[in-house]
Amino acid sequence: MDDSGKQKLLLDGHKERHFTAGEIVRDIIIGVSDGLTVPFALAAGLSGTNASSSIILTAGIAEVAAGAISMGLGGYLAAKSEADHYMRELKREQEEIITVPDIEAAEIGEILAQYGLEPNEYAPVVNALRRRPQAWLDFMMKFELGLEKPDPRRAVQSAFTIALAYVLGGLVPLIPYMLLARAAEALIASVVLTLVALLIFGYGKGRFTGNRPLRSALQTALIGALASAAAFAMAKAVQAIPY
Repeated sequence: MDDSGKQKLLLDGHKERHFTAGEIVRDIIIGVSDGLTVPFALAAGLSGTNASSSIILTAGIAEVAAGAISMGLGGYLAAKSEADHYMRELKREQEEIITVPDIEAAEIGEILAQYGLEPNEYAPVVNALRRRPQAWLDFMMKFELGLEKPDPRRAVQSAFTIALAYVLGGLVPLIPYMLLARAAEALIASVVLTLVALLIFGYGKGRFTGNRPLRSALQTALIGALASAAAFAMAKAVQAIPY
């Protein structure tokens, strides 16, 4: 068996378990974290004005709808801008390979030298890439500019994921206002339910991102609690102002 056959056999028998859905998880984290904290803070703030549960629920649902659209649109524009930036740099790099190939080839050597390769070691690699324009272009985009080719569906997926995650997170603190007529009782239930959801979400986030889950859970819950407390205190302060 030749070397290429042995290499293929080794790779076929080795399955690496890497987490590759980082962008989706990032979108979910953005959507759920905002969805849990913003409507929670809004509902807590309105509860501080002695508003009824129905009014708080109406305002909360309106905020969730508007927030989901806004967050989804933001995710779409961010992903679209990233794709546009990649295409601009791709076109510029392609022109440089055509117009100044020697300089671009020297840049390959400079990149490989950073990994400890000597000129006599990376020269065959440089020559091989010069014979393969597309591979040369891909190499420069990744290793010179640090840009990965974005998924063409990324913008729509990001918008949908963030918006859906925001809705799911935003409905959690509003559930008590759907079930309890008295806003004071609904507020207490909303606080408990949302803090539990923040703890669970923070723990899961820590597991996915490689951070300490317990610390992530407490940190996420603390941020949500501070946001709602600030909104509640502000509503009470405004209510106390004589008109």
